[in-house]
Amino acid sequence: MTHLHLILLRHGRSRADDEGVHEGRYDSPLSAQGQAQAHALAAYWQAHPPDLDRVYCSTLARAHETAQIVAGGLGVPLTPTDLLREWDNGPLAGMKRDEALVRYPIPAFRHDLDALTTDGGESQAAIRARALTALELIWQSGGERVLVVTHGGFGNSLLRELLGMSGGWFAFGDTAFATLRLSRTSHTALITGINLTPHLAGQER
Repeated sequence: MTHLHLILLRHGRSRADDEGVHEGRYDSPLSAQGQAQAHALAAYWQAHPPDLDRVYCSTLARAHETAQIVAGGLGVPLTPTDLLREWDNGPLAGMKRDEALVRYPIPAFRHDLDALTTDGGESQAAIRARALTALELIWQSGGERVLVVTHGGFGNSLLRELLGMSGGWFAFGDTAFATLRLSRTSHTALITGINLTPHLAGQER
């Protein structure tokens, strides 16, 4: 086994998306549309099997539910872990965006070691450390083809660590996924697809 084939999947649309609030650690379940997106992906992968060995997922409801639908349809073992949760946005979780800007205005500069807000939240340094710990768990799992069901922000954190990037942003729509091939004999990470949604072809995204 010379490579780890990795799929990073963002959860389906959540109720918080419809509410227009900051999500992060706000534990919002999937909306009806999000459930339909997850079932569409499960059906697509049943028709086009990715031959997964295992599935890891965030313990937040929207990602966990997405993973249960997808993994259940494929009959693959599911391992929930807090390591894959979305960024901890402290007091912003569940808050309307206009209210958040008034109560917690975005500073001109925030050090990577600073908390997200004056009342708490995860620092960028803490997020990067958690991303590396999550990747180590996945790397050492022994699987050759692994699905990781997480969130848009944290999915970006995982990609940045794998690619050695300090900035940049990768698109992750609802139930969109990225595919990578990680060499086990060199520090090589090859992105083979990004923001993929073949299961939503012809549907509104």
